Amino acid sequence: MAVTLNIGVPNFGGWAGGDWRGLVELARLAEDCGVDRITVVDHVVMGRNTDAYVWGRFPVPPEAPWLEPLAVLTAMAAITSRIRLGTGILIAPLRPAALLAKQVATLDALSGGRVDLGVGVGWQREEYDAQGLDFTTRGRLLDDTIGACRELWSDLPAAFHSSTVSFTETFCAPQPVQKRLPVWFGGTLTDRMLGRIVDLGDGWIPIMGATLDDIRDGAARLAAAVPGEVTIQARPPMVNGDSGFDIRATMAGVPEYVAAGATDISVNIAAFAASLDDAPEAIARLADEFRKSVT
Repeated sequence: MAVTLNIGVPNFGGWAGGDWRGLVELARLAEDCGVDRITVVDHVVMGRNTDAYVWGRFPVPPEAPWLEPLAVLTAMAAITSRIRLGTGILIAPLRPAALLAKQVATLDALSGGRVDLGVGVGWQREEYDAQGLDFTTRGRLLDDTIGACRELWSDLPAAFHSSTVSFTETFCAPQPVQKRLPVWFGGTLTDRMLGRIVDLGDGWIPIMGATLDDIRDGAARLAAAVPGEVTIQARPPMVNGDSGFDIRATMAGVPEYVAAGATDISVNIAAFAASLDDAPEAIARLADEFRKSVT
């Protein structure tokens, strides 16, 4: 499996300076630079309790704007032709399964089969409360939502039965262009997560802060459990330079993660570009240094 470069773009907060169209244009620039995938992230609504975020300080206040990721990717699809379009992650349980299946299949059709759906359960109870969902059942909701989507994407008519989603003789068309639309599950590789990937998934997005050893151990477990190829994402540690993070030094760490089993190298462009205006140069340099690191 070829190793891919994945650029995460902030579809929230003030990084884009309110120039949301410019954010979309960034996808075309990334494509021109040879980036393999562009990824956006998800929050449907926000509560005040951002201190519940366990991976450090939450990047924006609760009132900050947050664009819906599938809508952003649809706009990006319209002006690109090659780059893959990903979520990292989409909080799938917050969407009704039938609606999510329709939205994702539509995006896959419009993009010519370029969707990689990264999903997870999120961390914020308030998002579930706002939609009348039980936060404590989020794992079951995730399994059932993606299980139902798989049926709707493959059968006409489709049927699915679980404790949270149930339907029979249901038609959802168009189906995805891709014979099997890739679904990547985000989180720690527990036994339950491993089972999800085996039964429903095609990739693993390790939890933030995952170490090289975590990647190596996870890759070995996945290789033993999954008969085919599984995409494994990694975020190499960013290396400080004289004036911020150093792109060349950070990309120099990529081969170690590839050797550990990573097949998708994910980098948040905001780490190397203070604003949207600085992003074109940073993306071009990232793509160049990435190619040098994997050849």
